[in-house]
Amino acid sequence: MDVQPRYWPVGDVLAYLAGRWRVERSVRDRASGDEGHFTGVTVFSALDDGGLLHEESGDFTWQGVTRPATRTLRFLPGSVPGTADVRFADGRPFHELDLSTGWYVAGHPCAADFYRGVFTVRDADHWRTVWGVGGPAKDLLLTTDYVREG
Repeated sequence: MDVQPRYWPVGDVLAYLAGRWRVERSVRDRASGDEGHFTGVTVFSALDDGGLLHEESGDFTWQGVTRPATRTLRFLPGSVPGTADVRFADGRPFHELDLSTGWYVAGHPCAADFYRGVFTVRDADHWRTVWGVGGPAKDLLLTTDYVREG
Protein backbone atom coordinates (compact mmCIF):
# COMPACT_ATOMS: atom_id res chain seq x y z
CA MET A 1 0.00 0.00 0.00
CA ASP A 2 1.43 3.36 -1.08
CA VAL A 3 0.90 5.93 1.69
CA GLN A 4 3.46 8.49 0.51
CA PRO A 5 1.90 11.77 -0.61
CA ARG A 6 2.34 12.52 -4.30
CA TYR A 7 3.39 16.00 -5.29
CA TRP A 8 3.39 17.61 -8.71
CA PRO A 9 6.67 19.43 -9.47
CA VAL A 10 6.35 23.00 -10.77
CA GLY A 11 9.22 24.34 -12.88
CA ASP A 12 8.05 27.96 -12.80
CA VAL A 13 5.97 29.13 -9.82
CA LEU A 14 4.80 32.35 -11.45
CA ALA A 15 3.68 30.65 -14.66
CA TYR A 16 1.84 27.99 -12.65
CA LEU A 17 -0.01 30.45 -10.41
CA ALA A 18 -1.08 32.93 -13.12
CA GLY A 19 -4.84 33.07 -13.53
CA ARG A 20 -7.95 32.69 -11.39
CA TRP A 21 -8.39 30.20 -8.53
CA ARG A 22 -11.40 29.23 -6.41
CA VAL A 23 -10.42 29.32 -2.71
CA GLU A 24 -11.76 27.40 0.30
CA ARG A 25 -10.04 28.03 3.65
CA SER A 26 -10.73 26.61 7.07
CA VAL A 27 -9.42 28.47 10.11
CA ARG A 28 -9.16 26.83 13.51
CA ASP A 29 -8.11 28.52 16.73
CA ARG A 30 -6.28 25.66 18.46
CA ALA A 31 -6.51 27.40 21.84
CA SER A 32 -10.25 28.12 21.92
CA GLY A 33 -11.52 25.51 19.46
CA ASP A 34 -13.32 28.18 17.43
CA GLU A 35 -13.54 27.52 13.70
CA GLY A 36 -14.11 29.76 10.70
CA HIS A 37 -14.35 29.46 6.94
CA PHE A 38 -13.37 31.61 3.97
CA THR A 39 -14.81 31.12 0.47
CA GLY A 40 -13.74 33.25 -2.46
CA VAL A 41 -11.38 33.68 -5.37
CA THR A 42 -7.73 34.53 -5.86
CA VAL A 43 -6.57 36.18 -9.05
CA PHE A 44 -2.87 36.24 -9.97
CA SER A 45 -2.43 38.97 -12.61
CA ALA A 46 0.76 40.12 -14.35
CA LEU A 47 2.83 42.98 -12.97
CA ASP A 48 5.16 45.10 -15.12
CA ASP A 49 8.25 43.70 -13.33
CA GLY A 50 7.50 40.10 -14.36
CA GLY A 51 5.82 39.22 -11.09
CA LEU A 52 2.20 38.60 -10.18
CA LEU A 53 -0.30 40.59 -8.15
CA HIS A 54 -2.24 38.21 -5.86
CA GLU A 55 -5.70 39.59 -5.07
CA GLU A 56 -7.96 37.49 -2.87
CA SER A 57 -11.57 38.35 -2.11
CA GLY A 58 -14.51 36.54 -0.64
CA ASP A 59 -16.50 35.99 2.54
CA PHE A 60 -15.09 34.98 5.91
CA THR A 61 -17.37 33.47 8.55
CA TRP A 62 -16.15 33.52 12.16
CA GLN A 63 -18.31 32.74 15.20
CA GLY A 64 -21.44 32.79 13.04
CA VAL A 65 -20.79 36.22 11.52
CA THR A 66 -19.95 36.52 7.79
CA ARG A 67 -18.01 39.52 6.51
CA PRO A 68 -16.26 40.41 3.24
CA ALA A 69 -12.52 39.77 3.33
CA THR A 70 -9.65 40.69 1.01
CA ARG A 71 -5.90 40.19 0.87
CA THR A 72 -3.25 41.44 -1.56
CA LEU A 73 0.26 40.05 -2.00
CA ARG A 74 3.00 40.47 -4.59
CA PHE A 75 4.71 37.39 -6.03
CA LEU A 76 7.97 38.63 -7.56
CA PRO A 77 10.61 36.63 -9.46
CA GLY A 78 12.80 34.86 -6.92
CA SER A 79 16.58 34.75 -6.66
CA VAL A 80 16.59 31.34 -8.40
CA PRO A 81 14.79 30.99 -11.77
CA GLY A 82 11.33 29.47 -11.37
CA THR A 83 10.93 30.59 -7.73
CA ALA A 84 9.05 33.52 -6.20
CA ASP A 85 9.77 36.17 -3.60
CA VAL A 86 6.42 36.71 -1.87
CA ARG A 87 5.82 40.14 -0.39
CA PHE A 88 3.02 41.91 1.40
CA ALA A 89 1.14 44.61 -0.54
CA ASP A 90 3.35 47.31 1.03
CA GLY A 91 6.55 45.58 -0.14
CA ARG A 92 7.62 44.00 3.15
CA PRO A 93 9.09 40.48 2.74
CA PHE A 94 6.80 37.53 3.54
CA HIS A 95 8.54 34.36 2.32
CA GLU A 96 10.27 32.63 -0.58
CA LEU A 97 8.42 30.02 -2.64
CA ASP A 98 10.00 27.16 -4.59
CA LEU A 99 7.63 24.47 -5.88
CA SER A 100 10.20 22.62 -8.01
CA THR A 101 9.51 19.43 -6.01
CA GLY A 102 5.78 20.17 -5.61
CA TRP A 103 6.31 20.70 -1.87
CA TYR A 104 7.76 23.63 0.07
CA VAL A 105 7.97 24.84 3.67
CA ALA A 106 8.10 28.58 4.35
CA GLY A 107 8.50 30.51 7.57
CA HIS A 108 7.70 34.06 8.62
CA PRO A 109 8.24 35.73 12.00
CA CYS A 110 5.53 38.25 12.89
CA ALA A 111 6.20 40.10 16.14
CA ALA A 112 6.41 37.33 18.77
CA ASP A 113 4.43 34.82 16.68
CA PHE A 114 5.79 32.54 13.96
CA TYR A 115 4.02 31.46 10.77
CA ARG A 116 5.02 28.11 9.20
CA GLY A 117 3.47 27.33 5.82
CA VAL A 118 3.51 24.04 3.94
CA PHE A 119 2.74 24.33 0.22
CA THR A 120 1.77 21.24 -1.77
CA VAL A 121 0.86 20.95 -5.45
CA ARG A 122 -1.41 18.05 -6.41
CA ASP A 123 -1.62 18.66 -10.17
CA ALA A 124 -1.94 21.41 -12.78
CA ASP A 125 -5.20 22.67 -11.25
CA HIS A 126 -5.00 21.97 -7.48
CA TRP A 127 -2.68 23.16 -4.73
CA ARG A 128 -2.89 23.65 -0.96
CA THR A 129 -1.33 25.71 1.80
CA VAL A 130 -1.39 24.81 5.48
CA TRP A 131 -0.23 27.59 7.79
CA GLY A 132 0.38 26.98 11.47
CA VAL A 133 0.66 30.14 13.55
CA GLY A 134 2.06 29.93 17.03
CA GLY A 135 3.16 32.32 19.72
CA PRO A 136 1.84 34.38 22.58
CA ALA A 137 -0.85 36.13 20.49
CA LYS A 138 -2.03 33.32 18.20
CA ASP A 139 -2.45 29.56 17.97
CA LEU A 140 -4.08 29.00 14.58
CA LEU A 141 -4.25 26.42 11.82
CA LEU A 142 -5.27 27.71 8.36
CA THR A 143 -5.82 25.19 5.55
CA THR A 144 -6.48 26.59 2.07
CA ASP A 145 -7.36 24.65 -1.07
CA TYR A 146 -7.03 26.27 -4.49
CA VAL A 147 -8.77 25.00 -7.63
CA ARG A 148 -8.04 26.62 -10.98
CA GLU A 149 -11.04 28.23 -12.68
CA GLY A 150 -11.49 28.25 -16.45
